[in-house]
Amino acid sequence: QVQLVESGSVQAGGSLRLSCAASTRTSSSEAMGWFRQAPGKEREFVAFINWSGGSTYYADSVKGRFTISRDDKNTVYLQMNSLKPEDTAVYYCAAVPIGPYYTPEYRYWGQGTQVTVSS
Repeated sequence: QVQLVESGSVQAGGSLRLSCAASTRTSSSEAMGWFRQAPGKEREFVAFINWSGGSTYYADSVKGRFTISRDDKNTVYLQMNSLKPEDTAVYYCAAVPIGPYYTPEYRYWGQGTQVTVSS
């Protein structure tokens, strides 16, 4: 089970933080990722963090603006700064990749949360 918290609407240039708490079948920390899907588009990779938090990866479109982090349990955060209208999408968190981390092949998915950035 993956529970997403936080959604919202902000103006361009604003910030928003998404949280995702994952409750998986194991008690160990899991690798997790963030994806997003805009209307009429495919779900795309946003950011990834490994089980320890020691490795992170970002899509080029968000690099330098978004930061993925995690606490010592299975809660992952996505801090989004300098938001642009093109960041508008439904954001999903996912846990336990079963394919390459940048593909939407994960065992567990959150329900999705709408982020709207107005110009």
